[in-house]
Amino acid sequence: MAASETGSPAWPGSRSGSGSTVSPLVAVAIVVADMVGVGVFTSLGFQVKDIPSGFSILLLWTVGGIVALCGVFSYGELGAMFPRSSGEYNFLGRAYHPAFGFVAGWVSATVGFAAPVALAAMAFGEYGKSVLPNTPPLALAIGVVWLVSLVQLAGIRHSSTFQLVATILKVVLIVAFLVCGFVIGTAQPVSFAPSASDFTHIVSAPFAISLVFVMYSFSGWNAATYIIGEVRSPERNVPRAMLIGTLIVLVLYVALNAVFLHTAPIDKLAGQLDVARISGSYIFGELGGRIVGAMICFGLISSISAMMWIGPRVMMTMGEDIPVLRPFASRSASGAPAYAILFQLTVASLMLLTRSFEAVLDFIQFALLFCSFFTVLGVIKLRITQPYLPRPYRAWGYPVTPVVFLAVTGFMMYYLLTERPLQSMLGLLIMFSGLLIYAVFRKRADQVAVAATGRE
Repeated sequence: MAASETGSPAWPGSRSGSGSTVSPLVAVAIVVADMVGVGVFTSLGFQVKDIPSGFSILLLWTVGGIVALCGVFSYGELGAMFPRSSGEYNFLGRAYHPAFGFVAGWVSATVGFAAPVALAAMAFGEYGKSVLPNTPPLALAIGVVWLVSLVQLAGIRHSSTFQLVATILKVVLIVAFLVCGFVIGTAQPVSFAPSASDFTHIVSAPFAISLVFVMYSFSGWNAATYIIGEVRSPERNVPRAMLIGTLIVLVLYVALNAVFLHTAPIDKLAGQLDVARISGSYIFGELGGRIVGAMICFGLISSISAMMWIGPRVMMTMGEDIPVLRPFASRSASGAPAYAILFQLTVASLMLLTRSFEAVLDFIQFALLFCSFFTVLGVIKLRITQPYLPRPYRAWGYPVTPVVFLAVTGFMMYYLLTERPLQSMLGLLIMFSGLLIYAVFRKRADQVAVAATGRE
């Protein structure tokens, strides 16, 4: 879609990328893989400390899924309107100004995906000790990132097959764990039916704060928007992929937390990070820790694969628009943006070697929330300022669903600003640095354009 149709100027040479080759099923797999990481296997222990109620805990995770769905509906509308890979870089540039889009792209392309990749890889290394006890976790972490990157470099066809198989294996393992938990696990005295005391838990501050961390576990529901240009019939399939993927994860998350509470005593879970291992030990006995470790380990492979797929597409699309980044836009004969993949691989590897990814994750959370907030706000803005733009898909429940997402995301940003002010300020600093770099690139592009006009 041309710049004149959206009201936002585009970078010279803007284009939508290569042919659409990703099936709807693979797009769903990417959403599921990107969402299901270590968060759901580790956060319950801190929730039950202040919310010792089975019903309230399951409601907490259900609310988190509903908020994620509210975001899905808004992103689906924007994705159908502007079917181009790169997520917020594309959406914010179209809804507001290319400078805003560049800031979002700058955060995502540099550290926004590399840091979560490094975190997931390090978790893979730690859990991998249950399978390969004599192998250093760092070696396993670097090895899995490089292995997955080689698959991505092999091209979209191989990436699609690998992603689909890895994600199906992840879901099958989780479902098997759920079945075992409910069938052979010893039931604990916990009730999932609502009671009078649950209202007190639901309106409490711990419930609201826990929702912040639940939403982090649901992050990734927008994964398909980063590869819109590669998905077949994106106007129809990208919104569907996000919706189906998020619903699958919502069911898995609620069921997993139910199994954890059903199989292990609350006092044993409270304050513990490895709640999945504790639950596994009650289900399978002494081998429980290894079984759960292996399950999480295999599941993390698909998560790393998804992030190593979608992250480089941001840099690729920025390279299509910005002359100085043009090398990152080039694709191999098999359709892989090789230089963009290698760039993210290099950053993730450096973060692993320096253990800097934990600090980076702390200070990019606010920036990522900021970009998501204004992306959803952009749906409302465009409905008001450009009501006649073609909308192949319209957000369900508008305007309620975007407002719900904005309210919860706004609360999360407020929480980060008050509880982690230094990290939030550093996140804002990264965005500001992106704005300065944009100004430099924009000035160079204008100088080149003026010089070309003079020669003519």
